[in-house]
Amino acid sequence: MIAGCITALVTPFRNGRLDIAGLRRNVKFQLKHRVSGVLVGGSTGEAPALTEKEREKAITTVVSEVRGRIPVMVGAGTNSTAKSIRVVRQAKQLGADAVLVVAPYYVKPTQEGLYRHFRTIAEAVDIPIVVYNIPGRCSVNIEPATIEKMVRNCPGIIGVKEASGRLDQASEIIQRCGDRVSVLSGDDSLTLPILSVGGKGVVSVVSNLVPEDVVLLIEYYLGGKINPAAKLHCRLYPLIKALFVETNPIPVKAAMEMVGMAAGEPRLPLVPLSKNGRRVVRKRLKEYGLNIVRRDI
Repeated sequence: MIAGCITALVTPFRNGRLDIAGLRRNVKFQLKHRVSGVLVGGSTGEAPALTEKEREKAITTVVSEVRGRIPVMVGAGTNSTAKSIRVVRQAKQLGADAVLVVAPYYVKPTQEGLYRHFRTIAEAVDIPIVVYNIPGRCSVNIEPATIEKMVRNCPGIIGVKEASGRLDQASEIIQRCGDRVSVLSGDDSLTLPILSVGGKGVVSVVSNLVPEDVVLLIEYYLGGKINPAAKLHCRLYPLIKALFVETNPIPVKAAMEMVGMAAGEPRLPLVPLSKNGRRVVRKRLKEYGLNIVRRDI
């Protein structure tokens, strides 16, 4: 079962090229602060903007840096079932421990189409699959009944990254599936609420910056320290909201650069953080107590 704090890594660029040294430093930082796993090539990692060679290099770099100490999950979903199978197989060949497969975007399949898409992938590959439900990016919601059907008939599906923003939906998935699947929050601001209804962790953006606090929040809650968990949630909340003031990963990349971490600017069609966005992010970083070392951003 995949659980805990899984950091959705940004893909750092330097002078327009993949920053391998920066990526290694970022992974070391995550390992130092005891995250439970890392995700490569998700939406936070700007997967659509990577060339195939860059994607391969990013995956192999993270796998080699992690050296089996924590699971490496790879974003491997597309809007084509056949292509998704090829991408998932490649991820396994490159050393992935699990794959994150998003609902097919743009094509807007029915619930039956969604079920058959994931079932076909699960039957074709031999690697743990986490289903990624994010209606805001895909224009389709994977309903809890559909997820229950997938989990019942596809043993390879071990988790759901639930990013609908609806606690009711997460609750229903957990009620329907129980411990047969690990439900992970896909929204940092809902990590604690989803834990409270039986979720197992989060695929986190804010943990690129403060992994120790996301790890601690989860440990507090699961250890029965509810009040400390709630206080940490409230401390994290303004920073989390600042990291979504514009489209992810624009703000988190700017924030990482401000505190001296490797990130670089996003690639088109994403653009650098606006002047107002920079003001918001800088304010929240200061309030959180993070040291801003670059004031030219």
